[in-house]
Amino acid sequence: MKRKILIAGGSGLVGRQTADFLVGSGYEVHLVSRRPSALSMPAIKEHVALSDDWPEIVARIKPDCSISCLGTTIRKAGSQDAFKAIDHDLVLALAQVSQEAGVQHFITVSSVGAMPASGSFYLRTKAEMEQGLRNISFQRLDIMRPSLLTGGQRDDHRPGEAFGILLAPIADLLMFGPMKKYASTPSDKVAKAIAALANRHEGGVFIHENDSINALAG
Repeated sequence: MKRKILIAGGSGLVGRQTADFLVGSGYEVHLVSRRPSALSMPAIKEHVALSDDWPEIVARIKPDCSISCLGTTIRKAGSQDAFKAIDHDLVLALAQVSQEAGVQHFITVSSVGAMPASGSFYLRTKAEMEQGLRNISFQRLDIMRPSLLTGGQRDDHRPGEAFGILLAPIADLLMFGPMKKYASTPSDKVAKAIAALANRHEGGVFIHENDSINALAG
């Protein structure tokens, strides 16, 4: 029987690529989203519903692993509160209903530099989300901490990131030693790493920054 993988945030860059890799690896892939994605592969089962209806959907699917690729920006969300509602609250809500459905393995996309004491609201929110996931106590929790994502095509316009991507080839040359984790991260490598982790069973909490992401992606 195929392992069932649930992805929330499948309409985004990393979510779409992760779904592609998982289908190619023979998984039964379910996307849960609030709006239709651009994916039209017969092997992908898409469930479009308001987040209030996600508990029923997750309970019905009973996935072996849940993956959160949920994420936005403060600019796109419109406010810090609206941003936190997605990047913190919705991620934890998905994790909670996943655990209640019997899921023991959860994978989430966070960010390099996520720290509770960060001067960045964005990074503090990511750190709080990570801690919330630890508190749910999955048998295995994988936290992806990529840097600036490059490659692929987003479904939204992010001027700040677009400028950073233009500078990345030069800036990356300065990222060595302890700074290497801040070098830009190809989105398809993050997706490949997530797909590689989907069948891992060793228990614990695992943090994946650039070195680990590159190793997993092969």
